Amino acid sequence: MNLRNYCTLMLGLSLGLVSLLASAQSPEGHRIAGRIRGLKDTTVVLAHYQYDATHYVPKDTARVDASGNFVFQSRKKLPEGLYLVVLPKGRYFDLMLAEQQFGFETDTTDLIGSMKTDGSVENAAFYGYQHKLKSIFDQMGKLDKLPKSEVTAQQMKALQTEAAAYRKDFLAKNPKLLTSKILLASADPDVPTPPKAANGRPDSLWQFNYYKNHFWDNFDLTDDRMLRTSLLQPRIDRYIKELTFQQVDSLTKEADMLIKRAGPSKDMRNYLIWYLTSQYERPKVLGTDGLFIHLVENYWLKGQFDNLDSSTRKTLTERVAILKPLQVGKSFQMPVVSDTLARPINLAQATTGADYTVMFFYAPHCGHCREATPKVKQFTDSPAGKGVKVVAVAIEDSAEDWKKFIREFKLTNWVNGYDHSQRIDFRRQYDVYSTPTVYVLDKNRKIIARALPAEDIGNFIEFSRKQAANKAPAATATTKPTPKPKVSGR
Repeated sequence: MNLRNYCTLMLGLSLGLVSLLASAQSPEGHRIAGRIRGLKDTTVVLAHYQYDATHYVPKDTARVDASGNFVFQSRKKLPEGLYLVVLPKGRYFDLMLAEQQFGFETDTTDLIGSMKTDGSVENAAFYGYQHKLKSIFDQMGKLDKLPKSEVTAQQMKALQTEAAAYRKDFLAKNPKLLTSKILLASADPDVPTPPKAANGRPDSLWQFNYYKNHFWDNFDLTDDRMLRTSLLQPRIDRYIKELTFQQVDSLTKEADMLIKRAGPSKDMRNYLIWYLTSQYERPKVLGTDGLFIHLVENYWLKGQFDNLDSSTRKTLTERVAILKPLQVGKSFQMPVVSDTLARPINLAQATTGADYTVMFFYAPHCGHCREATPKVKQFTDSPAGKGVKVVAVAIEDSAEDWKKFIREFKLTNWVNGYDHSQRIDFRRQYDVYSTPTVYVLDKNRKIIARALPAEDIGNFIEFSRKQAANKAPAATATTKPTPKPKVSGR
């Protein structure tokens, strides 16, 4: 029941609210007097949205009397934003919190439709806007049930035009309202008619670029009140995770742009830094945790994030130190391990000539490792696994458990290593915080995938081979190549 979902209900004032507001109001703090007919002898909660529609922060509670009356009141002012009043059994409705003292009245039979406010310009406009649109949408709904004809099509178009005109007029007349700011922020950019591409069709790339370039035009990231709405986090996710190419250079450019747009707003800036950092420490897209490193080094550790305590600073510094040498494109530092006879293994020599090397860090007792190992072996034993070498390193359990694991899963065609000296901190040196942890290296032993799910090794290597085939140099003019089917990179 957020702003986008309810677009419902019309403006109304209740004379009955005057008595609720007539009692002494403190010159400071907040006082929100409410009455909900049909509700009695219970407790209601006033909360504000926190970043999206699924999180909210309680700010006050009130006891409802036998007549449905209650008051949220305190000497402390409430931070402005989009709030909700939470009732028993999961019911709720929204309020704009831009004024600290006002009243409202509604009914449990129709919490939104029966809403009447007093003393709040914001909520009068907020519910007035919804009422008008509900009236138009109700008419559209009735038309939609009628047999389709030219007349109904024209009537539907007229209603759509009326709704668009009302929205435009509302925003023009109420430019300073938080309601208007939220309405603008919730809408996607209007993309004009694109030019024609070379094939004579509308240029879809031009459309995409226009949409992305104007995505934040009407979202004010300098206004901390937008933190207390349901819009911010979904907007960031859409822009960063869907509209931005998932490659470190592109991600860092767009993240820096967003943080810069926050301007003097410290709370918004801190949130953007924190949220983007949290999303890319262990990202879903391989090789993009370079954004985490960039944000930590350029914001957290350079005093750009407020109130960073020494413990967090230490943790972040250590985390970056672990991740930095393990980024995609870096040369992999092979661990110093030994074979089943405790003889040192030269892993560089053991993987020479391999097109791909899979570093498989596991624990013999690990249930997921025991499930994944046969799947990886099936791939490496198949024709598709030709040219792939697996270096399997047990990071836990005894040497006897490790040897038993090798025998049980018949891993004699893998390079099996163990740290008999127990000197390697695999978690710190190779970021092995769960098992199995998988790296894929190219023929030069450079990292091309990190933290890859074991079950995806085969698909990833197949994809990598296709990508390499597409990038292969073209044949010279004196060479007559053998015709091959075109290979897609996706």
